[in-house]
Formats: sequence, C-alpha cells, structure tokens
Amino acid sequence: MAKKIVAQIKLYVPAGQANPAPPVGPALGQHGVNIMQFCKQFNEQSKDKAGLILPAVISVYEDRTFSFIIKSPPSSVLLKRAANLAKASGTAGRETIGTVTKKQVEEIAKLKMKDLNTSDIAVAIKVISGTARSMGITVQEDK
Repeated sequence: MAKKIVAQIKLYVPAGQANPAPPVGPALGQHGVNIMQFCKQFNEQSKDKAGLILPAVISVYEDRTFSFIIKSPPSSVLLKRAANLAKASGTAGRETIGTVTKKQVEEIAKLKMKDLNTSDIAVAIKVISGTARSMGITVQEDK
C-alpha cells in the first residue's frame, strides 16, 4: 500500500548549497522531516548544477519520511545567466537591460521542456521569449 502524503513543500534552493538555515530548516522542521538527511540528498543530486537556483517539490509522508523531485531552474534564472545580468529590469517594457539570441532562447526552451505545459518546441520558445520581454531582455535574431 502506498504511503499517505501529509504535505507537499515547494522550495527554491541554490544547487549543492542546501543547509538547515531558512528557508529549508523551518519549512521541513514544522512537518517533522529530518532536515540534514534532505540537505545531504539534495546537495548530492544537485552538485553538478552549481550556481543555479533549483525548485524542489518535497512530499512528506505520515511516517515523517520524504521524497523529493528537483525541477529545472526557473526561466528567469536561465535568461539572466544567458544575458550576463545580475537582476531583471525594474521597468520592463520601458527599459531594456540586455539581449539574448534566438539560439539561446531555444536552448533554454529545450532545457525547460519537461516543466512547461507544452510539447511543441515552437510554443516553448514563445513562452521563454515572453518571459524575456517581461524581464526587459530583448530577443535578437541569430547572426
């Protein structure tokens, strides 16, 4: 028989850098999860993606055990990395702060494909392009 899930926790944690400090510790502690066990497992699974912020969905079961899924990094993080930006524009639409090429957008779309609600690469590219526009990043044609 399958274990009963009592909670699902969504956290954004830097790859390979999970520790018991907030936000990880308090979120897991209130459900009685072994925090250090999660940190060790998360760091082990995400060590090859250093520098990225990864969403983790943690399922907590009634016997206080857990399982988790690491999803692909948010589109905004990948776009900022591609455009070499520290942060997005505060006035998107009026101010452009960076540019990315269509090829970079396509690579990001392929990486995010399993987490997007489409199976068509053309639609995924449009989704990522829209995210770029809302961040003040211009998408240029490849040269």
